[in-house]
Amino acid sequence: MKGTTVIAIKKDGKVVVAGDGQVTLGDTIIKQKARKVRRLYHDKVIVGFAGATADALTLFERLEKKLETYGGQLVRAVVELAKDWRTERTLRRLEAMLIACDKNHMFLLSGAGDVMEPDEEVIAIGSGGSVALAAAKALLRHSSLSPREIALEALEIAASICVYTNQNITIEEL
Repeated sequence: MKGTTVIAIKKDGKVVVAGDGQVTLGDTIIKQKARKVRRLYHDKVIVGFAGATADALTLFERLEKKLETYGGQLVRAVVELAKDWRTERTLRRLEAMLIACDKNHMFLLSGAGDVMEPDEEVIAIGSGGSVALAAAKALLRHSSLSPREIALEALEIAASICVYTNQNITIEEL
């Protein structure tokens, strides 16, 4: 996915999801202060997206409904969302990736049917995702920074390298 960077980090009993605010159309910046990270299900789940905005908002709504249906069980909700995303004709064309986290779990979801929980306590998506991921992994191993500070630093590093990522950063924490 081109067009953004979103990262999630778990450390010291805290979960942080952060995303930049830049929206591009091709090689043109359209908006600089978009909110790509949001809270769902009574503020107990944080989600972030990369990809087409309307598609991501559709997926946010679907995930919220799944969370309501399954009493906030994130694992069940993301698996059911991924099933729908792969099997429903209207959803199959959605172009987005999601990160969804609660206090216990962290998932990456894609339209290819992926529901991945990382081995480590960090995951990132978007065009600057690999840069932010590398920066966060280094900071997790070699610093005493808080998860919020690590997410902010990782996104700032990604913004300094990736033209589709800016420094207008939204951070949500559980």
